[in-house]
Amino acid sequence: MTVDAGKFSGGMVDLTNKDEVDRRRRQRRRRARGGRAVLYGTALAAALAGAGPFVWSTITSFKANPDLYTKANNPFIFNLPPTLDHWRLLFYESEFLTFAWNTLWVGIVVVAITLVIGLPAAYALARLDMKWSGPLGIAIFFVYLIPPTLLFIPLTRVVGNFGLLNNTWSMVLVYPTITIPVSVWLLTGYLKGIPKDIEEQAMVDGYSRLGAFLHIVVPLTFPGIVAVIVFAFTLSAHEFIYALAFVSSTAEKTISVGVPTELIRGDVFYWQSLQAAVVIVALPIALVFNVLLQRFIAGFTMGAVKG
Repeated sequence: MTVDAGKFSGGMVDLTNKDEVDRRRRQRRRRARGGRAVLYGTALAAALAGAGPFVWSTITSFKANPDLYTKANNPFIFNLPPTLDHWRLLFYESEFLTFAWNTLWVGIVVVAITLVIGLPAAYALARLDMKWSGPLGIAIFFVYLIPPTLLFIPLTRVVGNFGLLNNTWSMVLVYPTITIPVSVWLLTGYLKGIPKDIEEQAMVDGYSRLGAFLHIVVPLTFPGIVAVIVFAFTLSAHEFIYALAFVSSTAEKTISVGVPTELIRGDVFYWQSLQAAVVIVALPIALVFNVLLQRFIAGFTMGAVKG
């Protein structure tokens, strides 16, 4: 009887331990589900907050004037049937396509200039053993911190001396002074994260320093280059002060200046057409940014940490 009681007692202990383990597992599962719910809820709220202005602009661009001006109407739905009149005004009664073309080619040229100058400069600061490379890199970055409101007046004189006032090429001349300092700082930090042994091995195998740079270093620096491309093109597309100061002719304006100056005529705001322009500009940038998001983040984070 004593043995049987011990066996029975041991069985009770085993059952109790099993129940306790199951209970703890259920608690962990509940906590995990709760944590995921909070995470997904926060992500959804952030997505709605980020996409909200874009959705509102899209809806507004198709609204008729009475729907927009009536206070009792809900601004997030179509209270009256949607219309394409404001999109027609944007494309056929304004120079929006000219603004878009000017923005595109200026951005491409500025990106090219930024990479051609910034990448070799960053490589020199990251690889060549010079005492002044660190302070010089910091000084280059500090140039970016000077506000454009202090520079556009003297730069107007410079642009005038080159004969580029009221010409889109004035922005091609000036924008690299903003994009190159940041790009050099960013790429220097990224290049410091690439081991020197890789390019030294390439030079042992027969490459020159230039060949190792072009065939080995540049491909490895691609995430940083993507970050520079996105930064330089985005800045060229949205910069306002220099574009407003240097250009007054409609045919030479970019989107950042052309849309507000041409679609706000005195006290008349073509509000729905303005929102249509916002949608057209934001959509391709958002798509490209999301496609390259991982490389963009990698380029900025590695450049920031190593720099």
